[in-house]
Order: sequence, then structure tokens, then C-alpha cells
Amino acid sequence: MTASTATARRPAHAAHESGTLSPHEQGILWDMEEHFWTSGADNARATTATNAVMVFPYPPDILQGDQIWTHLRENTGWRTVVMSERRVMRCHDIAILTYRASAEKADVPIYEALCTSTYLNDEGIWLRISHQQTAVS
Repeated sequence: MTASTATARRPAHAAHESGTLSPHEQGILWDMEEHFWTSGADNARATTATNAVMVFPYPPDILQGDQIWTHLRENTGWRTVVMSERRVMRCHDIAILTYRASAEKADVPIYEALCTSTYLNDEGIWLRISHQQTAVS
């Protein structure tokens, strides 16, 4: 089977129909993502789904639901974050942001990570349903 035949036979699933967000929607999500880093755990909780999943490299853990907030209360306080290499992908009510983060806070070396956050548009409100960081050394 040739690659073109395999492509031609690919089912028309919704996941194959990716799109993008309007500049306004992108601005909303990127602002939410920046505040996730810089505005503390309470702000992050307000923009995150109840049973969201997050993966953090240090201390390494996979967290879900209320476990996230214990971790973030102890590991927040980023003064600034720069998000470069930004990419956005949308499929229906799901949006995925990917980026390289460079974050700083007092008395800690600059933290660099490759990140992804997945958002669900739930009746007109964007909520983070997952977040993952891979530390870059």
C-alpha cells in the first residue's frame, strides 16, 4: 500500500480536522496561560476543570483534581514567564497550547520547560483540562 493510498483511505474523523482560534480567542487563552504561572494557585484553580490532570517534572508527579492545588500552593510564585515558540491547535471545543516557558522567581534559577495545556470550551467558558511541563536543562 502506498502512502497516498493510506492517506486516501483515512477515515474522516473529527481529529483530522484541525483548525485555529480567532486572534481574540487566542489572546484570551494565552492570557489565561500566563496568569496560570504568575497569579497563584487560586487563579489557576478558577480557570481549571475540577478533575483536570497535570504532569510536573519537579518534584516529578502526575496529579489530578485536588492534588494539583497542594502542589501549586507550594510551587507557585513565578514573578514572570516568557512563552516563546507558541503554537495553537483547535479541534471543535478543544484547544491545545504548546510553548517554551522561561520563568523566574526570587532566589531560584530561571526555570525552562516545554509545556502544553489543553483547554475545553464548556458552554462559552474556556477551562484547562490538562497541563504538562518537561524541564529543559
